[in-house]
Amino acid sequence: MSAKSNRSKADKDVTEWLPPAAGYHCTHIIDWTVVKTRWGPSVDQAEADTLHRLAAACPNTELTVTLAR
Repeated sequence: MSAKSNRSKADKDVTEWLPPAAGYHCTHIIDWTVVKTRWGPSVDQAEADTLHRLAAACPNTELTVTLAR
């Protein structure tokens, strides 16, 4: 990720920001989902809806998550 792209992301979630390159959208939402599942921060309805909508366009992917203790 370039510094410019990282600055544009800031603290935005998937409802507000996706990588500029469409080819990385699936990777980004997979990583986002794994982090949210591992650490347990809240997910609001808009974020959940966006993740479900975006994931529908991604090939089936098995996620492996190690829960934080």
